[in-house]
Amino acid sequence: MSDLKLSICIATLNRAALIGVTLDSIISQATDDVEIVVVDGASTDNTKEVIRLYQQRFPRLRYYRLDAKGGVDQDYCKAVELAQGEYCWLFSDDDILKPGAIQAVLRETRRNYGLIIVNAEVRNADLSGILKKTRLQIEADHVYHPADRVRLFIDIADYLSYIGCIVIKRKVWNMREKERYFGTVFVHVGVIFQSPLPEDTLVIVEPLISIRYGNALWTPKSFEISLFKWPELIWSFADYPESVKQQVCVRNPWQRLWTLLVYRARGAFSIREYQTWIEPQLVSSWWFKFAAQIIARLSGFGLNAIISFYAYVRQRSLLLVDLQSSPFYYRRLWWFYRPLSINQSKN
Repeated sequence: MSDLKLSICIATLNRAALIGVTLDSIISQATDDVEIVVVDGASTDNTKEVIRLYQQRFPRLRYYRLDAKGGVDQDYCKAVELAQGEYCWLFSDDDILKPGAIQAVLRETRRNYGLIIVNAEVRNADLSGILKKTRLQIEADHVYHPADRVRLFIDIADYLSYIGCIVIKRKVWNMREKERYFGTVFVHVGVIFQSPLPEDTLVIVEPLISIRYGNALWTPKSFEISLFKWPELIWSFADYPESVKQQVCVRNPWQRLWTLLVYRARGAFSIREYQTWIEPQLVSSWWFKFAAQIIARLSGFGLNAIISFYAYVRQRSLLLVDLQSSPFYYRRLWWFYRPLSINQSKN
């Protein structure tokens, strides 16, 4: 086991119906210097039984079930702690590796990068159709030196909201502070940007991952995470100028009424989110809070149709929701979104 080069680290929770497809995509191309480490955050479904079956096929699959749910940040840290490979690929529990992905990453690890970022394509919820051919818009493989940390931040920070793209040296991960970022759901972003990385970073342009869009565990909390937790994390990095952080995300995106309209159309913003997140903001003016409350009470169906039509006519890069996996009335509008691309991240 000491000769392991790559540990694919997966944090999972109640994904028995999906994790098998993920493991199939990994095991089918794993070599003798690859292991899989799965940390289960106390699933209540039959995840354990599914994993046990795959362990019979792949002995280097190690499974650890926690006694209680600890949080995705802590679970990924636990997976890396248990890993034995020189590099750790922090992979998601419902996406899949494209053929040749492991060999491509292993080839690059021989060049001793401290961090490797893997590009991905975006598919719909059942992986049958491609929504976006490449998630990270770069033209060629690129190496960032430690002195290029600002350029790295600008170019890839937004993409890093998707954890499955991260391949990092285990010793680099272990030497960085992590507890400060527990609860953000983006501990990996804190690990990478808290201070300059000690070694070069490689970004691989070829999509080696297929993301299952619209299936993130935090989707029900997308308003809180996208408009509050994510900006708070990005703006917490004191070593980057405000003008640089502004290029990744605005400081308080929830203060834009258009943004609230879009989230209402998605079904992610309601009076509950207004009362929990908008109303307590003392810095907000009374008229903004009044307008936000009105938006929270508007018909989500009507807004969905109006904004969809606007996006279609203007050919805007806007996808309000993955309608093939969406509940209730949004599903009937799926045909409206087919020409539209996606401008949203998944964790």
